[in-house]
Amino acid sequence: MLPFILKVVLISTSGALAPGPLTAATAASGLKYRWKGGFWISVGHVVVELPLVLLIAFGVAAVLTRQDVAAFLSFLGGLMLLFFSYLTARSAFEVESLSNDGETSSPLLTGIGLTALNPFFIAWWAGVGASLIGEALSIWGFAGIAVLYVSHVWLDFVWLILLAHVTSLSSFSLKIYKSLLLTLALLVALFGVDFIYFSITASHLLF
Repeated sequence: MLPFILKVVLISTSGALAPGPLTAATAASGLKYRWKGGFWISVGHVVVELPLVLLIAFGVAAVLTRQDVAAFLSFLGGLMLLFFSYLTARSAFEVESLSNDGETSSPLLTGIGLTALNPFFIAWWAGVGASLIGEALSIWGFAGIAVLYVSHVWLDFVWLILLAHVTSLSSFSLKIYKSLLLTLALLVALFGVDFIYFSITASHLLF
C-alpha cells in the first residue's frame, strides 16, 4: 500500500502545486481570512472533486474530456474568473484600512466555483487521475478509492492553508496591500481571458 500512496502523493503535486486561478484566489483570500481562507477554499474544492472522482470511477471520464464539454466549462470558468478579478480589484480601491471589514467573495463558494468550472482540473482527473483510480480499483476495489483520495486530498489542504497563512503573515502597509490585491486581480483576470480564449480556439494564450 505504501508504494501506491507515495506514487499518488508525488503525482498529485503536478496538479495541487501547479500555479493557477485557485492558487491566486487563495492568496487573495488569505489577505482577509488568513489560514481559514485556504481551509474553506479547500473544502469547496473537495465538494466538487470527490464526486468527480467517484463519477470517473463509474466510467464518465470520456464524457468529461469531450471537446464541447471542455469548451463549455472553460467559457463559464473564464466568466467566473473575470468576476472574481473584479471583486478583488474593487476591494483594492475601496479598502481604507487593513481590518477585516469589507465585502469579499466567500472562500467556500470560490473553491466550489473555481474547481467546478476549471476544465483543466477536470482534464487532470479524467486523464492522469483516471489511471490512478483504475489502479486503486484493481488492487482494493472501491475501498481503494478511499485510499487514493485521502492520499491526494491532504496535499490540497496543506498547500492552500499554508499559502493563505503565509500571505497573511507579512506586515503589509495599506499601499502594499492594495498593490498585492491589484496584482492578484490582474493574474486572475489573465487566467479568465485564457479560459475564454481556450473555449473558442482550443488553444492557450498563457501556456
